Amino acid sequence: MDERVREHAELLVDWSARVEPGDDVVVSVAEDAHELGVAVAEALGERGATVTPLYGSAELSRAYLKGAEAADGEDGPEFDDDPAVDRAIFDAADVYLRIGGGRNTTATADVSSETRQAYAKARQAVREARMDTDWVSTVHPTRSLAQQAGMAYEEYREFVYDAVLRDWEALADEMARMKTVLDEGDEVRIVTERDGAPDTDVRMSIAGRTAVNSAASVAYDSHNLPSGEVFTAPYDTEGTAFFDVPMTIDATRVRDVRLVFEGGEVVDFAAGAGEDALASVLDTDPGARRLGELGIGMNRGIDRFTDSILFDEKMGDTVHLAVGRAYDACLPDGESGNDSAVHVDMITDVQRDSRLEVDGEVVQRNGVFRWEEGFEA
Repeated sequence: MDERVREHAELLVDWSARVEPGDDVVVSVAEDAHELGVAVAEALGERGATVTPLYGSAELSRAYLKGAEAADGEDGPEFDDDPAVDRAIFDAADVYLRIGGGRNTTATADVSSETRQAYAKARQAVREARMDTDWVSTVHPTRSLAQQAGMAYEEYREFVYDAVLRDWEALADEMARMKTVLDEGDEVRIVTERDGAPDTDVRMSIAGRTAVNSAASVAYDSHNLPSGEVFTAPYDTEGTAFFDVPMTIDATRVRDVRLVFEGGEVVDFAAGAGEDALASVLDTDPGARRLGELGIGMNRGIDRFTDSILFDEKMGDTVHLAVGRAYDACLPDGESGNDSAVHVDMITDVQRDSRLEVDGEVVQRNGVFRWEEGFEA
């Protein structure tokens, strides 16, 4: 076993999930993530935790959903909206670890959008129970992910470990600067230009919200490994946002997305490719047309786009907005943020002709933060 697999497992268990003796840990392992799953199980055993393994197979999920489609009635597939066994597993768990790395990144491409929406809505109680645990999501470098990224497998493996095996304490200290700016701010404005004219000019309120220093640990209210972003829950969004980084939504390639906001809601949208998939997301429920997240990427160990939101949204020189659910960690106690069955991130490259303002002051220009060398006010 590559020693970096063990390092990844130990980082996930100790730094990210903060597993303690006696914790009940649910571990979902994708088809080709077996090696990391084994290393994680070993680490959990050494720490005195209890392990419940799950098989996180996209191909199995496709088979189930296609079977439901084949048996559906006039109103489409129906799913139990309170699957008691699944919910009970997460209700009893202290920690949930998801290890991605399947055989086919588009395994569910031929499942209809209506079936996806129905299944997502039916699983909301399970999703809420899962998110009440100390959950962390990561991936094992696999050939399918390398292919999706357009990289040789060996090259992709180096990329993943450069992003994951970081000095997270040092990065947390740097990201704390951005968190302070957002916590003290009332309004964020993002402007990007193309061919001398703005293609993004969007404003959003962040007053009263708390930013998360997402340093790849539940101790920071952070649930992804790798991570490396600072995010908050905006509202009252106005303007136009353009997202030039390609992404995959529901196994469909989507690129060049434009969203127009009025009164905090998406009132118009377009995409250069995958517009039907985008429409399906926005039509999921009323909350799917409002923002749930503003995220600022700060992980310089991620140096290229790979069509994986786990990595792409954390990349330095990017900003992302997510339609759908807002995270409770960003909200005042007792306040409900935007609610939705979806949370879909869309990314803008801000390396050139861009600026990020907080209360009218430029905090980042052309990908360079004001505390970094080379910043131009």
